[in-house]
This record gives sequence, structure tokens and C-alpha cells, in this order.
Amino acid sequence: MKHIHVNTGVRAFLFLSFAIVLLISACTSTTSSENAIKHGSWRVVLHAQGQEIPFILEAADSAGKQVLYLLNAEERILLNDVTQQNDSVKIGLHIFDADLIAKADGDKMAGRFVKNDTPEPYSIPFTAEHGKKMRFSESPAAASYDYSGKWEVMFTDAEGATTEAVGIFEQKKNYVTGTFLTTTGDYRYLEGEVSGNNLKVSTFDGNHAWLFTASAVSADSIQGEFISGLTGHETWKARRNEDAALANADSLTFLKEGYESLTFSFPDLEGKQVSLQDPKYKGKVVLVQLLGSWCPNCMDETAFLAPYYKQNHNKGLEIIGLGFERSPEFEKAAARLQKMKSRFDIQYDLLVAGIADKEAASQALPALNRVMSFPTTIFIDRQGKVRKIHTGFSGPGTGKYYEEWVADFNATMQQLLAES
Repeated sequence: MKHIHVNTGVRAFLFLSFAIVLLISACTSTTSSENAIKHGSWRVVLHAQGQEIPFILEAADSAGKQVLYLLNAEERILLNDVTQQNDSVKIGLHIFDADLIAKADGDKMAGRFVKNDTPEPYSIPFTAEHGKKMRFSESPAAASYDYSGKWEVMFTDAEGATTEAVGIFEQKKNYVTGTFLTTTGDYRYLEGEVSGNNLKVSTFDGNHAWLFTASAVSADSIQGEFISGLTGHETWKARRNEDAALANADSLTFLKEGYESLTFSFPDLEGKQVSLQDPKYKGKVVLVQLLGSWCPNCMDETAFLAPYYKQNHNKGLEIIGLGFERSPEFEKAAARLQKMKSRFDIQYDLLVAGIADKEAASQALPALNRVMSFPTTIFIDRQGKVRKIHTGFSGPGTGKYYEEWVADFNATMQQLLAES
């Protein structure tokens, strides 16, 4: 996925005061027997760049403990790390090193979305209202334009750099869902509305806050803006094209001339050095997954690979996750990967391979022409030869594209596992 760096522009005094609140909370917070947040649906609005980036939270109880669910279209992300101190509440955001911290007051909340893994202060204010289920308007104007279908898209950033994408949308009256696919991943579950001929869709996965707006230019063309977090801003244009397609994801990353296999050695989460040449992997089909705990597309791929490994490990399958994390410090990087391991019950090996940088990943695996995406998945046969490299990931938010990926993955693995 294309990631926009948006960790500048927060006023120092705001961050300093908020850091003090965090420190006090860390020292004194408790989990109350009373609910920190009123049960039911909450419409949450992040206030960034003069825009509203809305999403929905649902508060409930699970086994006597308050939990929340982050809702994006069909997606429900469980948030079960909720602590409170008096009228303040801290919500840990899934596997990400980020929190929602707020003051709850009956049917209202106000606070900030804070990312803890950025080198510079990052926080966005938010407000929330209980009992609201609509992402945008309660009563939008009747839709006069149908965004359903496939679109050939071009994003343009502030420097004029462009990114090709394929947009897919499904619209029922005012309600619309969809996503954008790129060569490095998808923009996951987008949800929103069409009011008149104007489109608004948003998503918040716990790490990224995105808002896409557009209006119709003609029967088959649209144009709009893309707002990402604190400062990310791009424009985009699209034309309807049911044949729109991206480059083959199996052709973008490949072995350099003269290479047939990979070699690497990185520490696991306990610090023990692990090599692809270890006896454990000899004669096995091995998947090497380049990932980061900060990466939502990696989260989606891991949600598939973790149970797949458990079901197929006894057939001669091993998976090695190479974690490229925000922090260069081993202890911090290992802790983030451990949280991911626990959340998804990952039973395959996770190694700390370096920092979250494509160039660093390319240097760590010099047999590859380049690493252009997290995740990247490398298929290795029982003889230790690389058979396929898949760049990016089309997750469940892409519908049939995810189903096609699953079918292709299963076919590839069936072939590799059947070989002697």
C-alpha cells in the first residue's frame, strides 16, 4: 500500500500537555467495573485539515469486560484494551501502537487519536456522539449519480507524483462501499454515501484515517480529493472502465540474475538467530512474509496465513515472517511483533529483520531486485528455490479480488506441497 507520511504540524504545547495526561494515565489507570463508554453505537469524527473523517465505534461487554468494535463496512475490528481513570478512557487500537484517549461524558466524548510510533508528535482531535449509526449524513439528498462499477484511477500528490489505481464501488441508493487497489496493496474497507452526485467515503483501521470525496464530471468520469491524517492530501481523477487492471503482482519483485534462492539470518522475538538454511526448513515448502505490525495490509494477510499454517503445517509447510518495524531498537520491535503474534495466534516464526523502510528491506534481502511493498510474499519450494514472489495484498475489502487471490494462493500451495 502507498503510505503517506503525515507526522508533522502538531503544535508542541498540545503534544506536551497530552503527553502529561498519558504519563499520569499510565501510572494511575485502572479498569473500572463500570462501563467507561456507554453501550451502543458511537459516531466518531476525526478533525483534520479542516475536514471531518468519520467512523463508527460500537461499545459492548464481553466476558464481563468492556470492549469496542471498530466498524468499516463489513469489517468489525475488536478493541479489547480499554482502561479508564475517572471520566477519562484510553482505547488501545488493535495491534497498532496507537490509542484513542478521551473524556467520556454521557452521550458525548472528546479526545485525541495518538500514534505512539512516530518520530515526531502525532495526534488528531476527535469528537464522538452516542446513538449515531450513519457515517456521514442522517438525511442525504437523493442520489443522482451511480458510482457502482470499476474505475481507472490516477492519484496525484502535492509534488505532482502519480499513482495508478483501480477503484471498485457498490452503491445502493445513497449507501456506498468499495476500495482502491494499487500495485502495492488496497485501501481496505471504505464506506460512505452519495448525496446528489457527490461521493464521500472514509475508513479508520486504527492506524490510518482516510477520507475520499468526489463529484461527477460526466457520465463516465469523476474527480475528487483524498485526505490522509494530519497533512496528507492528493487529488484524483477516474473514468469508468470495466477492463481497468493493474500490473501482475507476481511480476513486480523478482530474483536478480544469477540467484535461485534466498539467504538471510535474523533474530527471533527472543533474540535467537534464525537462518533460512537451518535444518528446520530443509525439505519444506517455505513462505517468507515481509510484514510490519504497523501495516494494515499485512494485518489482513496475517489473518489468512495464521490459520492456514495451523491447518497445513503437518504437510511440510513452514512460514517465516520478517518483521520490518518502526523502531530500530530490538526490544521495541520485538514487542510490537509479539502483540501481533498474540492477537492472531501466529504459530510460525517471526523475526526482527529491520526498520520499516523499503530500501532497508531491499538491502536485507539483496537477492531481490527490490522490495516495493509491505507485505511481499515469497514462495520457496522443497529444494530451496524461489518459485514465485507476490507483491502487495488484495484483502477481504476487495471482494472478488481477494477471492481470486485465495484461489491462486491455494493452487500454488497445493502444487508446491504435492512435490517431493
